[in-house]
Amino acid sequence: MAEIVPIISDLQVPFHDKRAVSAVATWVADLGASRVACVGDVLDQTQVGQWVKGRAGEYDGQLASSRDQAIEVMRDLGITELSRSNHDDRLEKYVSNHAPGLAGLPELTTEEFMGLNELGIQFHRKPSQVAPGWLMMHGDEVGYSRIAGGTALGLARKTGSSVVCGHTHKVGLAHDHSSVNGRVTRKLWGFEVGNLMEQKRATYLGAGYANWQQSVGALVIDGRDVYAIPVILQGSKLYWEGHTYRG
Repeated sequence: MAEIVPIISDLQVPFHDKRAVSAVATWVADLGASRVACVGDVLDQTQVGQWVKGRAGEYDGQLASSRDQAIEVMRDLGITELSRSNHDDRLEKYVSNHAPGLAGLPELTTEEFMGLNELGIQFHRKPSQVAPGWLMMHGDEVGYSRIAGGTALGLARKTGSSVVCGHTHKVGLAHDHSSVNGRVTRKLWGFEVGNLMEQKRATYLGAGYANWQQSVGALVIDGRDVYAIPVILQGSKLYWEGHTYRG
């Protein structure tokens, strides 16, 4: 029987869409998935981002509250493995750049600060195999493509494996296949899984415009065959195999 691995997209708690997350959590529970992967950016960590250093955002005092929300969201979604990412990296980079005397304290590592060890979530600091012939990455490891799926495909070409990633907040499935005389000689997929943010809360967008889509993904594993399926949300609702999940 095929295995379905849900792929959770960028959340950036506390800027996540609670209704969308609720719909996704119900979908994941109904699947009964034993593995639930996330491409990263679970926690926004605005307070320790480089763009707010020395500004009001650095002093708002809400990091602990946001972290606690993120832990509950990860628990609700049943996440079992998580990729490193630029937002989840922020605390460690902040300590390294501005408080190096605290570097090495275990409670200030991503694993401990975000409660990953307590939740039993495997944290991947490097690209990890999520399915046969597929790597999970965040998406910031290569130059950004404006074409949906293009960033993931760029990573696939660099690694020689199909790649599922986030970071772009877009949903897209792109491929680079080659064949000769009817025989496939190369088969690469690039899969970007969108985001689960509430876009109006992304104040850094300025005018508010973005080419983003709310979505998650699914990898269906049938032996050595893997099928990538975008699972797009409309109005915080998710459709899957005849069922509509509402948050």
